Amino acid sequence: NFGSSAAGPRSKAAKAARECLRLGHWLEVDALLTIPAAVDVFFNPAAEVVPYDVALKRAKEGIERCLPTAEKCGVVMAVENVWNKLFLSPVEMADFIDSFKSKYVGAYFDVGNCVAMGYPEQWIRILGKRIKRVHFKDFRRAAADVNGFVDLLEGDVNWPEVMKALREVGYDGPVTAEMIPLYRFCPEVRIKNTSTAMDALLAL
Repeated sequence: NFGSSAAGPRSKAAKAARECLRLGHWLEVDALLTIPAAVDVFFNPAAEVVPYDVALKRAKEGIERCLPTAEKCGVVMAVENVWNKLFLSPVEMADFIDSFKSKYVGAYFDVGNCVAMGYPEQWIRILGKRIKRVHFKDFRRAAADVNGFVDLLEGDVNWPEVMKALREVGYDGPVTAEMIPLYRFCPEVRIKNTSTAMDALLAL
C-alpha cells in the first residue's frame, strides 16, 4: 500500500510492485493492475483512513518509485478506479496519469465501479487512449453499496453507450468480466450467465 502512513509498508509495496512488473515481463504481460493508494478500504473498517491529498501524494510517489522498472520491463502500470475514495472523477484520474509523462502509466478502467458517482461512457471518453485494460461490471445505483453489483445487463450501466465510447476512443484490447459478490448457491451458473451477457455486449 503506497498510501500507508508507515514507511515500511510503502517500501514493501514498492518492492512487491517491482517484482510483479518483472514477472509480467517474463510472462509477456504488458499491463499490471495497480491500486496505488486508498483514502479508506470499504471492506475493512479497521484500515487506516488517509487524508485525500496525502493519499494522492503517496500514490504518485509510489508509482514514481516503480516507473523505471515498468519502463525497463515494458509493462504498463494500469491504475484502476476502485472504491477507495481516490480518483473520484475521470478528469482527476487523467491528470494523475498524465503527470508521469510516460506511456507506461495508464488506466485499468472498471465500468461498474464508477456508476455510483458518474457515467462510465463519460469516463471512457475522457480517459481515452490512457485506457489499457477494461473490467466489465454492472451496478444498480439504488443499492449504494457493494450489494449494488449485479450480473451484466441487470444494472444501470448504459451498455450501448459504453460500447460506443470504447470504439470511439479506439480501445481494442481485452475486456474481463469481474463479477462480485458471488452467488450464494451454484456459483458455477454465473460463468454461463456471464458468458452469454459478454457475447451480447461485444456484439453491440
